[in-house]
Amino acid sequence: MESDKRLWTRSFIVLTIGYFLLFLSLHLMLSPLPTYVQQRYRSDDVTISLLTSTFAVFAIASRFLAAWAMKRMHRNAVLIVGLAAATAAIAVYPYASSVEALLLMRAVHGFGFGWASTVIPTLVSQIIPGKRIGEGIGYFGYSTSVAMAVGPAAGLQLLDVAGIHALAWTGAVLAAAILPLLFAGRSIPKQPERKETVRAPGAKDRMNTKTLLPAALNTLLSVVYGGLLGFLSLYGKQLGIDQIGVFFLVSVVTVVAVRPISGRLFDRVGHQVVLIPGAVAVLAGMVALSYARSLGAVLAAALIFGAGFGAIQLTTQAWMLKLADRRHHAAANSLYYNTIDLGVAAGAMLLGAVASAVGYAGMYRISGGIMIVFLALYLVGLAAEKSKKETLQMENGRPVS
Repeated sequence: MESDKRLWTRSFIVLTIGYFLLFLSLHLMLSPLPTYVQQRYRSDDVTISLLTSTFAVFAIASRFLAAWAMKRMHRNAVLIVGLAAATAAIAVYPYASSVEALLLMRAVHGFGFGWASTVIPTLVSQIIPGKRIGEGIGYFGYSTSVAMAVGPAAGLQLLDVAGIHALAWTGAVLAAAILPLLFAGRSIPKQPERKETVRAPGAKDRMNTKTLLPAALNTLLSVVYGGLLGFLSLYGKQLGIDQIGVFFLVSVVTVVAVRPISGRLFDRVGHQVVLIPGAVAVLAGMVALSYARSLGAVLAAALIFGAGFGAIQLTTQAWMLKLADRRHHAAANSLYYNTIDLGVAAGAMLLGAVASAVGYAGMYRISGGIMIVFLALYLVGLAAEKSKKETLQMENGRPVS
């Protein structure tokens, strides 16, 4: 039916707005929180890093649990629990009497965010027409891109002007608004009836193992991004460029520009035509950043990096969803977002050690080299898949195409 081919349905639009609110509530707190903790508790860098890693660990763990829970509970219940936990944790941040109490709140926030950030993309992936999955995920991804662009700056400004209580309550209200938005707009698609799947004896109901290749690629990309998040401000101080944080805002320009194009190319041609140029763009952007000595050069590097980063993230997620059966979309989304958190955390730690040895410029050149590993892994994976396909065709007596 023609209606089945529609992308811009009410459900798609409202779910995308809801996901934007979820990530905006996160990024409003992300940048201001270290400043607040340092001023309130006189904490050192290790303690601040622990606050970040605690959130990431609980978000990663809870996503696996969310994928399991969605097979056994109504997904609306999983969403409600996740949003309630995230909202409550954000609201009580200012009332933490110690760092230990704040760590507990970060754990609860990570758990709630992990559940909510698994359910909403799964709902979206199930209403996007199968032949437009790349295009649909591209537009849906605007929710996170815009939130990442405006959230940190808005949060820092709100903390300076109105204080931590106003900041926390703003983040809590944004998270709490998601449920009424979705239910009032009647935008949560009906949960499909569970059907017993007939499988061969000994067979297990597992997600397609082919999703491991795009998951690994997304992890490598996120390692590079972790180096940017962790050390760009320090690199700017070294260069004497105070506004170097604009890198993230400018990179969003090309992220937004390439997503629809990349999505359509993925749907019509496949992932090769997107991932290879994307990896080259990220590599070029990181090398350009390592040689930048002015704000203009930094912004040029941001535009190049954003084009590659936006294209790759879109494609790896769409590729994983296309490989996974629809009943495994929750697990696929869980794996996708966990590779981001894992890669960012690993990048901040590993590239931090590299920066101590070779400096920030050298570190960014080496992080660009990670994209060479990305390309090598991708090409090896494609070659292995092609060889396996040819072997199966020969065994079945079919000519190899």
